[in-house]
Amino acid sequence: MKKNFLSRIFDVNKTKDRANFADVENKITKYNYGSDAFMQILESRYSCHSFSNYPVPETKLNMILDAGRLAPSAKNNQPTRIWVVKSEEALARLRAVHPCYGAPMVLIVGCRNEEAWVRESDGVNAGKTDAAIVLTHLMLTATDVGLANMWIWDFDPSKIREALPETREHGIYGILAIGYPAEGKGAPTELHSERKPLEKIVTVL
Repeated sequence: MKKNFLSRIFDVNKTKDRANFADVENKITKYNYGSDAFMQILESRYSCHSFSNYPVPETKLNMILDAGRLAPSAKNNQPTRIWVVKSEEALARLRAVHPCYGAPMVLIVGCRNEEAWVRESDGVNAGKTDAAIVLTHLMLTATDVGLANMWIWDFDPSKIREALPETREHGIYGILAIGYPAEGKGAPTELHSERKPLEKIVTVL
């Protein structure tokens, strides 16, 4: 019995759906633990030690900041704050206490600890962890939109608060320099590809 025209169209669409699903499956299973695109972001991200002075587009900045907004936090208290340092005046004040590798834009992540969840069993405040998750979202999204970045940890929080009074009521837990890498000097260092093997960091119980 011949199928009518509508039935044949339906069969063609089902074939296309199966093909599309197969494509998705291939992309997902290329890695055993994530999608190809996301793993490429993780693999390509590196610590940039020198930036050009080319400005960061607002469209990219907005996407990065929204990724930080979407970061999870303990009990969803969302105690973190982000300061975007991009004006010449603000950058000059910040660079007086840390050079930030010459980045044209710097994101400072802080937290009001009194707003963070505190674990009852031992009194540990989740603020630092919440801030680290936000920083990770910012860092990986910056990489995804084609911007180099550097997670800065070697700073004096008291000097940051002094240079930028807007941050004084917060704990300062991380700085992310973002921008386009300087030619030559902005390339990954030899340390970038050094990673411990899984058997050194994973214990299966």
